[in-house]
This record gives sequence, structure tokens and C-alpha cells, in this order.
Amino acid sequence: MTQHAWILLGLYLTILLLLAKPVGLYIVRVMDGRLAFATRIDNAVFHLCGIRRDEEMGWLKYALAIILFNALGLVAVYALQRLQLWLPLNPQAMANVTPDSAFNTAVSFVTNTNWQGYGGEATMSYLTQMLGLTVQNFLSAATGIVIVIALIRGFARHSAAGIGNAWADLFRVTAWILLPLSLVFALFLASQGVIQNFAAYQDVTTLEGSSQTLAMGPVASQEAIKMIGTNGGGFFNANSAHPYENPTPLTNFIQMLAIFLIPGALCFVFGRMVGDMRQGWTVFVAMTVLFVVFAIGAMTFEQQGNPLLANVGAGGTAMSTTALTDGNLEGKETRFGIAESALFATITTAASCGAVNAMHDSFTPLGGAVPLVLIQLGEVVFGGVGSGLYGMLVFAVLAVFIAGLMIGRTPEYLGKKIEAHEMKMTSIAILVTPLLVLLGTAIAVMSEAGRAGIANPGAHGFAEILYALSSAANNNGSAFAGLSANTPFYNGLLGIAMWFGRFGVIVPVLAMAGSLAAKKRIPVSSGTLPTHGPLFVTLLIGVVLLVGLLNYVPALALGPVIEHLLLWSVK
Repeated sequence: MTQHAWILLGLYLTILLLLAKPVGLYIVRVMDGRLAFATRIDNAVFHLCGIRRDEEMGWLKYALAIILFNALGLVAVYALQRLQLWLPLNPQAMANVTPDSAFNTAVSFVTNTNWQGYGGEATMSYLTQMLGLTVQNFLSAATGIVIVIALIRGFARHSAAGIGNAWADLFRVTAWILLPLSLVFALFLASQGVIQNFAAYQDVTTLEGSSQTLAMGPVASQEAIKMIGTNGGGFFNANSAHPYENPTPLTNFIQMLAIFLIPGALCFVFGRMVGDMRQGWTVFVAMTVLFVVFAIGAMTFEQQGNPLLANVGAGGTAMSTTALTDGNLEGKETRFGIAESALFATITTAASCGAVNAMHDSFTPLGGAVPLVLIQLGEVVFGGVGSGLYGMLVFAVLAVFIAGLMIGRTPEYLGKKIEAHEMKMTSIAILVTPLLVLLGTAIAVMSEAGRAGIANPGAHGFAEILYALSSAANNNGSAFAGLSANTPFYNGLLGIAMWFGRFGVIVPVLAMAGSLAAKKRIPVSSGTLPTHGPLFVTLLIGVVLLVGLLNYVPALALGPVIEHLLLWSVK
């Protein structure tokens, strides 16, 4: 790694730490209803909507409310796409989106995946972008946050029948957390040159005398929640590599901070709500250690460059070794460079975001393996808003269970016994995404329709399919874009993976929350495993890497590993 890369990583982590704790304490106040000005508005909205704020829901009712809420969002986004030609705010007269693409996109934005098989500026009207995609960016992010709050309540409460009120939680998260942060961030982005308008596309004459069409639109408002909510869906096809979405190195750095801001803050929410800040620090440190290792790996691999370019030039002539020492610039946005692109790729795939400022398909085999592995770990290295922390807490439950087996004692976590029901729900939550990824990849490579989308044969083509299914099932949304995925086959397959990858985890997590909330708290004894400190951090990291990655080792060997060996075997 270069000196610049080390400084960039150190500065990023320092500012993230300074921001995460105060934001986390603010989130606790919001969710506890301790903001005086917000409470008055909450009461008025709840009265208007017929919501009784003090009415507690059991886990099943909470889960049904969340699924219904998101199912209605899916229908709304699908309808907007299918009818956009006849709706207002469509100055370019964008055609109605095809049924399979509309289904895929609706599921994608409802599940916080934001996988995009389309080019936004050539497909979606302004109304669809705002009323459909941007609104769903808020609501899908709110869904993730309320799920982890419900799980934390499960640990914090004892002998309780409920885990909160889903409708009240969703409103508070949207109105008092996501909306204010996005408003401030959107104003900052607009000040830096991110566009925000409703103008028709502009035809201009370039300095060379040719004609070019410049896409317009309400970009800053969508870009803000895209990052704050770890959504990742770009207004433009080039996503955060587009100068209208990410115009300067400053916006690039702040966008990276925005991705981790709420996931990092939720660690401190966890510590405060369970009454032991050491628990929050433990999870935060475990996530940070994993992130630093992967970030160093990505930046190191990309700065090594491509040995084929160092060995042979045009016409078979030898090239200088600067092709290796300068690093792999293919697919990078030259305004930012290798370090910024590799760090951005690490952050966005660790955080279930999916926004990109470089082409992951053009990374070196091991450089591309870093974002792929981070996705396959379940995106628990900070992870998406809410989903990262509840995924990490599932691994924490598994870690104490494994430790309990080692010493022959019933495992406990935060004063709650971890019994058969919790372990069943933990197993489902951990195994559902690998099942979707591996089964979906097998279907794709064995079917003619799946193989037809491969642009690069061999190991890299397999890696493209594996990445697509991993991204969909784990609700990330980034892609090895060499795969032609905007087809009825892939739109359907990835849509199914996204839906069940999201709610196949949410339901068992809520079931676990309900079970834990009903349990009595057990006093700490001499046999209780401390779940804070270096020992538990090490155990938690080991469980994440061993259990989270073990399912994918054979598939990774067929993709990026063998591609790396083939690349560096050339003399």
C-alpha cells in the first residue's frame, strides 16, 4: 500500500469514530421517544393513522406488519414503472418498463438491494425515480433499522410479550433519522455540484464540434438517501462514477462516510439499549478489524497491477514494469484513483450498499474477490443500515453457543439463555443466503438462458454469475457488470433471491427477538462467558470468517482463486 492509501484509511476511520457515537446516542433518543418536539408530531400522526403508540406487538404481528408494508411498496414501485409513460414528470417521454425488469427493480428497491439491470437516465422518468425509487430508499432503510431495534429490545427486555410497534418504529426512523440526515447531505451535495432539477435533457455542442445529450434530473435528493440508507441505486447508470452524482474527491470521501455512518452508530445504540456500552464497543471493534483487513487487501491487490500488461505490449513487444508498479487502473475513475476506488469498493460491499465509483468487473482477481467475499459474509462488517448489526448479532449468538459447547455449559448472551429455539432461528438466518446463492448459481450455469448472459468465458464468467447471485441474495446490489443480467431469466431469478434473501433472514431474527424478550434475565455467575473484551472479539471474528465463508470456499476456488493463479502463471 502507498502512503496515500494509509493516510486515506486512517483519516476515514478517525472521522467515522468521531461521528458514529453521537449519531448513535441520538438514534436511542428517537427510538425511546425522548425528543420533545418529535413526540408532539408523532402523537398527531399516530392519531391520524389510528396507531396506538403504546400498543406492543408480538414478534409474529411485527413480522406480518413489516412484510405487508414492504409488499405494498413492491406493488407501488412496479405500477409506477409500468405506467410511467402516461404519468407526469416525464419530459423525455420514457417508455413503460417491461414487466420482468419492473418486477426485478421493484423487488430490488423494496429489499434495500438496489440491483439495477437498467440504465437510469435512459429508462426511468423523474416521477418513477422520486416517488418510486427514492421513497423506497427511505422505507427499505427504515425497515432494516427497525428490525435491529426489535432484536435489541429482545436482549434488553425480560419477561415481555412484545418487541415494539412496527408502525411507530417505521415512522420515527423515517421522519427523525433518515429524513434529517438526508436533507443535510443533499444540500451539501448540491453545493458541490450534484444537480437537482426537473429540466429536460440538454443537447450541447462539445469543444470538438460534436453533439452530446446531457441527462438532467433530481439527483442530489436521491443520492443523499442512496448513501445514508446504504441503498446504492444510482440515478445514472455509471452510479457514483458519474460527475453529476459524485463530482469531487470531497464528495467521494463524504459519500464513503455516509455509507458507514448509521451502521457504525447502531453499534453504540446496541450498547446503550442493553445497558452495557462495552457490548457496543465489542461489536464495533470486531467490525473495524475485519474492515481494515479487507480494505488493506483490496488496495494492495489493486496496486499490484496486471502482469500480462507488464510482460507483453502491443504487437508482442516487452513493456516496462511500470504497468505493475502503477497498479491496475482499468475500470477506475481517474478523478479518484486506485486507493479511493478500492476503499469505496470495500465499503460499499461491506455495507450492503451497492453504490460504485469503479467497475468491480475490472478489478484484479483477488481485488475483485474482496468485495465478493464481503458480500458472502452476509455483509456484517458494519453492513447495511440495521441488517449489518442484526446479522452480526446472529453470529454473536452462534459464537456463545460454540463457546458453550466447548465448556459443556448452556450458552448465555446478555443474560439470556440461548436454547434450541434461538439456535434454530440462528441456523436459518445464517444458511438461507448461502442456499439462495449456491442454488441460484447452479441453476444459472446449468441453463442455456443463464449461460447466454456471460460475456467472459471461463473462471471470470463463473465469478460474474456467482457475484450476481451473492449480491442479490445478500441485498448488496453491486455487480460484476460483464454479465448481461437484464433478461427475463436473470430478472426473475435475481428478484426471487433478493426477496427471500431479505425476508428469509428478517423473519427468524424477529422470531428470535420475541423469544429473547420473553425470557427472564439470568444473573452473571463465575461460569458466564464475558461477551466483551479482546477474547470475545477474537471469537466473534473467527466465527464470522469460518462459518460465514465456509459455504463458499469451493465456489470461490472455481472463480477468483483459479483466475488469479492463471493470471500470474504467465511468464
